Amino acid sequence: MGIISFQGARSKTKKQDETPIKVSDYMTKDLITFNPNQSVMEVIETLVKHKISGGPVVNERNELLGIISEGDCIKQLNESRYYNMPIDDARVEKFMVKNVETIDGNINIFDAANKFLETKRRRFPIVEDGKLVGQISQKDVMKAALKLNSQHWRDL
Repeated sequence: MGIISFQGARSKTKKQDETPIKVSDYMTKDLITFNPNQSVMEVIETLVKHKISGGPVVNERNELLGIISEGDCIKQLNESRYYNMPIDDARVEKFMVKNVETIDGNINIFDAANKFLETKRRRFPIVEDGKLVGQISQKDVMKAALKLNSQHWRDL
């Protein structure tokens, strides 16, 4: 006599979308941006006021030109002191990082986390059709992790 199983049929597991948790779902869209002609002192005031560590530099068409950070501003402060130069004349375009690495808004948030680890960057701008549409930061990735904490990580 054969073995009889009383276990019911198992439901098939749902196939997950390849990128169920996209960067675009967690990126910041309402960004504080800077323009290349702004003074570094204005940037410093904005960074301190809004408690941020940097931001994208865009032109009038919202095209990404670079990123300016606290470190870039401190470098300018140090140079102005060392060379006894007035800080009011310092413009963003001279101190911003121009070669900016971006990230695709459609990639999985965990792939973005790996990119943060590999590059040691704090933020990545997201550009679509040549225009800045958002920014993902390490903090945004951590927010995503908290939000997903109740779900099964392996299923993601």
